[in-house]
Amino acid sequence: MADQDQNTQDNQDPSFGLQRTYVKDISLEMPNAPQIFLEQESPSVDVSINVGGQRLADSIYESTVTATVTTRIGEQVMYLVEATQAGIFEASNIPDEQLDPLLGIVCPTMLYPYLRANVADLITRTSLPALHLAEVNFQNLYEQRLAQLAEEQESQDSGIILPPGATRQ
Repeated sequence: MADQDQNTQDNQDPSFGLQRTYVKDISLEMPNAPQIFLEQESPSVDVSINVGGQRLADSIYESTVTATVTTRIGEQVMYLVEATQAGIFEASNIPDEQLDPLLGIVCPTMLYPYLRANVADLITRTSLPALHLAEVNFQNLYEQRLAQLAEEQESQDSGIILPPGATRQ
């Protein structure tokens, strides 16, 4: 009987783990090559990071981190890289209030090093200088997303529609 109680207890313990990581999507565009290679001006770099995810099965989730890197010289695009790194995670017996932060902070934090390496490798293969993505604080991104969602909800509740980028005073 004690063994059965122990097994029941073990089955109720929270568990979390990365099952698999993979490149879900990756692309590189160099629309102004080869002429852009003749430019002497230093490029400007714009980086955008987004996270996403979905439930695949009862305790199986996919988490994604997407980077979009646009490098320009003046108005001309030198290169555009879009890459999505994904992972399959098992998360069972996790309280609901902890599941969203787990999927929105922990999973992207685990996937981001893979994304950084893949983006750096892809850019290096262009024969251009390497670009290494900066570290990202996914907790800050998660908190910003929550604040934005709360603000949008507040706007909808009050019947006032704010234009994109506007904040309530």
